[in-house]
Amino acid sequence: MLGLGESEAEVLATLRDLRRVNCDRLTMGQYMRPSLDQLPVERYWTPAEFQRLGQAARAMGFRQVRSGPLVRSSYHAHSSEP
Repeated sequence: MLGLGESEAEVLATLRDLRRVNCDRLTMGQYMRPSLDQLPVERYWTPAEFQRLGQAARAMGFRQVRSGPLVRSSYHAHSSEP
């Protein structure tokens, strides 16, 4: 979930950390504030930025990557490997 003030460098560092512990499936989506009682969105990431992060994740060795503003952990879950 992106949009709470993280930088691209922080996201990439987190992806490297995930690969170091053998994570090979990844979903990245935009945080959307569910109500005024929740944290505000600090930044809206563009579709192009999500695409670039997805490409970087694949280059790091993630086998399955879903990356886009509307992606959620259940995004296309039926088509994912068990």
